[in-house]
Amino acid sequence: MQEQSNIIQTEYSELMQKSYIDYAMSVIIARALPDVRDGLKPVQRRTLYDMYELGIRYDKPYRKSARIVGDTMGKYHPHGDSSIYDALVVMAQDFKKGLPLVDGHGNFGSIEGDGAAAMRYTEARLQKITQEAYLADLDKNVVDFVPNFDETEKEPAVLPVKVPNLLINGAEGIAVGMATSIPPHNLTEVLNGVIAYMKNPDINTEQMMEYIPGPDFPTGGIVANKDDLLAIYSTGAGKIKVRGKVEVEQMKGGKTRLVITEIPYTMIGANIGKFLNDVYSLVETKKTSDIVDITNQSSKEGIRIVLDLKKGADVEALENLLYKKTKLEDTFGVNMLAVVDGRPETMGIVPIIRHHVNFQYEIATRKYTTLLAKEKDKKEIQEGLIAACDVIDLIIEILRGSKNVKDAKACLMTGETGNIRFKSKESEEMASKLRFTERQASAILEMRLYKLIGLEIEALMKEHEETLAKIAQYQDILEHRSSMAKVIIKELKQYIKEYGTPRKTAIDNLKEAVVAEKKIEEKDVVFLMDRFGYVRTIDVSTYERNREAVESENKTFFICRNTDKICIFTDTGNMHLLKVQDIPFGRLRDKGTPIDNLSNYDSREENVIGLYSLSALADRKVLFGTKQTMLKLVDGTEFDVAKRTTAATKLSEEDKLLIVYPLTGGETIVMRSGRDMFLRIEADSIPEKKKGAVGVRGMKLALDDALTDIYMLPEGSEQSVEVKGKEVALHRLHVGNRDTKGVKK
Repeated sequence: MQEQSNIIQTEYSELMQKSYIDYAMSVIIARALPDVRDGLKPVQRRTLYDMYELGIRYDKPYRKSARIVGDTMGKYHPHGDSSIYDALVVMAQDFKKGLPLVDGHGNFGSIEGDGAAAMRYTEARLQKITQEAYLADLDKNVVDFVPNFDETEKEPAVLPVKVPNLLINGAEGIAVGMATSIPPHNLTEVLNGVIAYMKNPDINTEQMMEYIPGPDFPTGGIVANKDDLLAIYSTGAGKIKVRGKVEVEQMKGGKTRLVITEIPYTMIGANIGKFLNDVYSLVETKKTSDIVDITNQSSKEGIRIVLDLKKGADVEALENLLYKKTKLEDTFGVNMLAVVDGRPETMGIVPIIRHHVNFQYEIATRKYTTLLAKEKDKKEIQEGLIAACDVIDLIIEILRGSKNVKDAKACLMTGETGNIRFKSKESEEMASKLRFTERQASAILEMRLYKLIGLEIEALMKEHEETLAKIAQYQDILEHRSSMAKVIIKELKQYIKEYGTPRKTAIDNLKEAVVAEKKIEEKDVVFLMDRFGYVRTIDVSTYERNREAVESENKTFFICRNTDKICIFTDTGNMHLLKVQDIPFGRLRDKGTPIDNLSNYDSREENVIGLYSLSALADRKVLFGTKQTMLKLVDGTEFDVAKRTTAATKLSEEDKLLIVYPLTGGETIVMRSGRDMFLRIEADSIPEKKKGAVGVRGMKLALDDALTDIYMLPEGSEQSVEVKGKEVALHRLHVGNRDTKGVKK
C-alpha cells in the first residue's frame, strides 16, 4: 500500500496573518519596547548585564567598547554590532539621558549631532548608580534567569532595577504598528513620587503631580502647556509643547542680541543645524530684517546660539517669529507604552509607578527569602558547633575510635556506636544520645582545632547572636509589608541624597509665542568670599545664626541687596562689576563658585584688593592709594557704570594699587615703606579727583623705596604692627602733612 503524505491545507491569508503577527510581537517584545519593570529594552539590559559580568565596574579601569559589544553579541544579543554600540553610546550621553547608565571615555558624540568615534577607539564602564540601583543583588535570586539564544548561557529576564528607570530616563522605540515615546523626568521628583505612592496606594494623578510636576529634559528648556500635563499623565498620551530658553543681551550703541542658552529636547542632533538654516531662510525670504548675524558659540560648557540684532529691533516680535517658524518651539509626542506581563500597554504615570512598586516588593521578597535561608543555614551550623564545643572531649574520643569518616559521621548524626571503640561505657552511652544534623556533622568534622580557643568560641557565640538578629529582621521584613516598605523607602531616600539633581526644565503656562520674564523679589542677602576666591550669597537669617562661623571661614563678607552689584577692585587699577543675581545663592555649607568664572576678573594676572557693593559706595568718598604713594578720593557714584570692566584709577608705569577704601569720616591713614618709613596723615587732607586721574603724592620716598602697606585707622581706633621684632603703635604716630618724608621705625 502506498504511504499517504501528510499535507495540511490552509488559507494563504490566514498563514500570512499569523506569521506577520508572530513577527510583530517578536519586534515589540524582544527589541523595540522597554519592560515596565526595569524600563530597559533587551539590548540595553543585555549590554549592562554583560558589563557587570565582565567586571567593568565604576571603580575599575575602562574597557574598550569593542570588547563589550563583541561579548554582548556573542553571548546574548545576536543582532549585529551597530545596534549594541548605538545603545551603549546613548546610555552614556548626558544630553539624551537624565541619568546616564554608562560612564563613557572618549568621543561619545555631541549634542549637535556629531556621531561617536568607532567602538575600537572608545572605552566605557558602569556608572556607580547603575551598579548600585540596576545590577545589585543579582546573586540573591531576585529575578528569573532564562537561557540565551543558543542555550549556552543564562541571562536575567529583567534587571532588579530599584528606581523607575522608565520615567527617569524615558524611552523611544518604533515597533510594528506601535511606538513608544516617554519623556525623561527628574530622579528626585520621581523617587519622591514613588515614596508617596508607597505611603498612599490610592493616590491619584493630580496628587502625584505635586511630586512629579512634569518632564525634566537634560537640555533644559521650558514646557509651555502646563495645564495639558494632567490629561497626558492620566492617559499616557498627548503632546507636550517645549521651548528653548532665550535671553536678551544689551550691546554697545543700543544694539541687542538674542542668545539661546537652552534648546528643546527635540532639537538634539541634526535639528540644531536645521534651526540655523531656518533662521537664514527667514532672513533670505525677508520674513525678518532684524537679524544682522547668527553664530553658534556652543561648547562643552553648554548651548549658546547668538543672534545679533540691528539697532531698534522689535525683540518680542522676533521671538514670536522664531517660535512659530523654527524648531525653537516644538512638540514632544508622548505615548507611554511599555511591555507589561508580556503585552504592550499604554499607561498613565500612576500605573507605571504601581507596576514599579509591585516589582520592588517582589524583588525585596525574593532577596530577603534568599538571605533568610542563608542565615538559617548559618544558624544550624553555628548551633551545631556551639553544642560540639560543650562535648568536645567526647567528639575527639569518637574521632579517635572511628575507622573512617562514615562511622564518625553516623555516630554524630544518629548515635550509632557499633563501629567505634570507646574508653568507657559512660562515653559510649553519651555518644549514643548525639543527634546532630547532616550539615552540623559535616561542619564538626571539618572544624579546625584553633576554633577551640576561648576567644574563637566567644566570636562564634557573638556571630550566632548576630545571625539570630538578622533572622528576626528578615522574618519581620517578609511577614510585614510595612517593614518591607520602610526598607525600600530608606534605600530610595539614600539615592535621592546621593544622586538627586535640581530640575533643569521650567514648567509654565505660556501664551502663544510669548516668553514672560519673572521679576526678582528684592531682598537683603549676605555676600561671602572665602580665601580661595569662591563666592556665594546666603540668607541674612542664616548669617545671623552662624555669625561666628561665617566671619572665621570667609575672607570677605557683607550684607547687600540681591539686585545690587559687587565692585571688584584689583591691584592693576581695574574694577570688575558682578551682579549679585549672578552669584549662586544657597546654604551656608555650599562651596560656591570661583569669582573668576562669574566676572571678567582673572586671578592669574591681578589680585583683589577691595570688594564692596555698589550701593555701599554710592554716598561715600572712596580712597585710592598706590605703591608709588599716589593718593586720591573719588566720589562713589562714578563707579555706577554699565561696563562689566572699567579702569577705576589711572596708574603710572610699574605702579600697583594697594588700597581702595570707602571713608566714613574722621579716619587717618598710615603709609609704610619698604625701608620702614612711616607717615600718618588725615584722610580729609587728600584731594578729591576723577577716577581717571593719577592722584597726588602722599609721601616723599627715597629713589629705590616704595610703599608696602597703607593702613586705615578709623577715629578712636588702636592698631599696632611689628617692625624688626618690636611693636609700633600706629595710633600714637604724630599726624603729619601729606608729601613729607615721615619717620623711621
